[in-house]
Formats: sequence, C-alpha cells, structure tokens
Amino acid sequence: MEAHLELTAPAVLVTILLVLSGCGSQPETPALAAERSVSGDPAGTPGAPGTSGAAENSGAAEAAGVEHPWPQTSDGERVLASIAVPDGFRRAQVNPDSFGAWLRTLPLHDRRRRVMLHSGWRKLNQSAHFAVVDIDVGEHDLQQCADAVMRLRAEYLRSADCSDSVTFNFTSGDPARWSDWAAGIRPQVDGNRVDWARTAEPDESYDSFRRYLELVFTYAGSVSLSRELSQVTDPADVRAGDVFIQGGFPGHAVIVVDVAENDAGERAFLLAQSYMPAQDIHVLRGPEGRRDDPWYPARSAGTLETPEWTFDYGDLRRFAAVCQAEAGSPESGSSNPAR
Repeated sequence: MEAHLELTAPAVLVTILLVLSGCGSQPETPALAAERSVSGDPAGTPGAPGTSGAAENSGAAEAAGVEHPWPQTSDGERVLASIAVPDGFRRAQVNPDSFGAWLRTLPLHDRRRRVMLHSGWRKLNQSAHFAVVDIDVGEHDLQQCADAVMRLRAEYLRSADCSDSVTFNFTSGDPARWSDWAAGIRPQVDGNRVDWARTAEPDESYDSFRRYLELVFTYAGSVSLSRELSQVTDPADVRAGDVFIQGGFPGHAVIVVDVAENDAGERAFLLAQSYMPAQDIHVLRGPEGRRDDPWYPARSAGTLETPEWTFDYGDLRRFAAVCQAEAGSPESGSSNPAR
C-alpha cells in the first residue's frame, strides 16, 4: 500500500499535517499553576452542571454495566443515558447494537469535574460543558475536535467486533487502516513520499490500537473527516452518531451523542466535543449556555450556536453503516445515508 503526500521533508510533513488536522481558532494556554488539578473538587465549575427535567433515564442501568477498555477514574455508575430528557420527550429508539446505543453507555465523571487538558491542567473556559466523559485524552496534544469523533467511532467499531472496518483517511486522502497497522504495517516517510511497509510484529492489542489512533490523529482532521461523511439532507432527522462538522484550517466538529423525541415527532439532541488543545471529551451546555438543559432543538435549517463554535444545521453529516451490528438500525441510515 502506498500513499503520496506532496510535502518536502519528514519534519515538514509532521508540522504541516499537525496544523492541518487541528481544530478551533485560538489555541488555549494553560491555566496558572494554582489551577492545576486532575479531578473535580468542591469548588468545581461555577454552577456545577447536573441533570434536570423529567427523570427519564431509559437504558441507564443497562448502560452502566457496559465495560470499556480504556482506564476510568469514575465509579462507572453515571453514564450518558442518565442525563434526563426534556419534559414531554423520550429517548429515541435505537438498535441495541448500534453506535447510538453504544454512545449512551459512555461513563461520565462526577458533576463537579472540570474539563482537563491533555497536560493535566484545567481548561480556561469552564463554562462550555454540562458533563465530562470519563475517557482518557492521551499524553499528547492530538485528540482534539475531529479526533475525538474518530476516537469514539473507532472504539465503537472495536467493541462491536468490527475492527476490520476501522479506517480513516489522512488529510491527503490516503486511507489508514487499523487492519494494516495490526498486521505490522507502518508508514515510512521519505521526503515527499509516504510508503507503507511491514516493519513491526503483528499486534492486535488495545495498546496497539491506541497507537494506531494517535497516528490517525496526527495526519487526519476536520477536512479529511468531513470528506468521509455523508451529508444529511434533513437535519431535523438528526440521529445519534451524526456529526456537525466544518472542515477547515482551522475547522471544528461536534458529535451527536443522544437524541430524544416527543409525540409530535420533534427531536432534541445532545452534543459532545473535544477542542484545542486536546482535552476531555465533554457534553456541551445547551443553547445560550443553559447550564441546566444540554438539549438542542433539531431543525431543518438555520444556525446552530454551541458554546465555542457556530455551525449551520446544514453542516450535519453521517457515518456510513459499515458494521453488521448497525444493519437495520433506526439511526444508521444504511438504506439512505443522506435521508
């Protein structure tokens, strides 16, 4: 397998692609040393977010029992499915083996948890999140916006025994397949050329999987991911696992992690993101920064204002159903991904 990136040197390759794969418009500087922390504390975020509204926790007990391969620091009892839906709404029905169902199993930190950067410092802006997902960021400044989306998608496919379907494109358009990496195939950079060769021992372990994802995070980003996803014709038909994305330099991406609906067929959804620099994946507060209501209204058109980025509803994209576990899923869109 061979990839071609029109660059001039290995150092330039890494530098340019790290820039091209980044997100956000202004990198955030670390907080002061006195602000250094690795967990929530009684001070917490002002007005620390919690759940509100109807106590509609459908599936929360089942989701809490799901095991994930990454290290966790929470007790695993609080999960995304425990976030209450708005009054008059219920969680949208999903295939129990689907990406949407898996997203509901994501463990959440204690409500006092602040969003932490990859360095272990607190993020300066603590007003954007409703809850913090208990999933590691990694030690490097890599798992940013689109990277967090790819991390969640890849983790789901692995959990659904669809590891062979884990493939993401570099910004150049060349595919990076987990199955190749697991077989010991690695990229070899020589000037403006990237060749792939079997230079390592086969390794299908989770540690190897994480190293593969770090490679993807280095060479892929919002531009490459936006090209891989299908546009959703009617954003009012938003589904869990969909992505609002603007590919650019910089660009940004947020993922729909849950959907609720009412008797009139109207939908509301939760959004999660990472940002720049790499930081905890967190569920966003709702429109206008509402700290007690993280749900966004589904609409066919218009502007979607999130705490740190402005999208259009037309920016909604969808992953293709590539795993047998997704077949026939109400939110997979397997028969019509652009519906």
